[in-house]
Amino acid sequence: MYKKPVIVFEGIEGSGKTSHLNFVSKYLKKKRVNFIKIREPGGSKNSEKIRKIILNQKSSFNKNTDLLLYLAARSENIEILKKFYKKKIILIDRFTDSTIAYQHYGFGANLSLIKNINRYLLGDFKVSFTFTNVVSQKNLLKRLKSRKKLNRYDQFKLKFYDKVQKGFLKLAKKNNKFYQIINSNLDIEINKKIIINKIDQLIGKR
Repeated sequence: MYKKPVIVFEGIEGSGKTSHLNFVSKYLKKKRVNFIKIREPGGSKNSEKIRKIILNQKSSFNKNTDLLLYLAARSENIEILKKFYKKKIILIDRFTDSTIAYQHYGFGANLSLIKNINRYLLGDFKVSFTFTNVVSQKNLLKRLKSRKKLNRYDQFKLKFYDKVQKGFLKLAKKNNKFYQIINSNLDIEINKKIIINKIDQLIGKR
């Protein structure tokens, strides 16, 4: 039997987190391991509706409205996550660290408020391990320019992304036993080997 951890992929735009999650997903499928994957904001039907509002280029919210929209999206997802908690491997594209990194370190929303609402929503649901993906400003800009369609969060100033990425790193270094920092400036094949090696440890490869 495989273990059934909750594994999160975090990082700013262009950091490779979604690409890394997707190849882990393919790896697990190939091994015929049961898992679910979900993204934030998004995942459930209502959360996807909230995602469209948050990321719409025409949207403009103050820091607290932005925060509460993200938390509302999480509230819509949490029943799905709890349903499969400890029953299947769960892969998540962004989770609570993103809320703290973007809304607190990036926009200055109250950290205690974020933690208290997350604690209320999550209950006993706990993340097992987080891959924190980091990227240079040069590669960030290069990757954003290559995107066919940009959303609201793809168009902030570099100073903002720098603050957010430092926030992610602060969280990772504070609890480094449960984190692995992935340098997304490296060749993707190098990172694949690093990540898959850790995934095998987390799930208890047979």
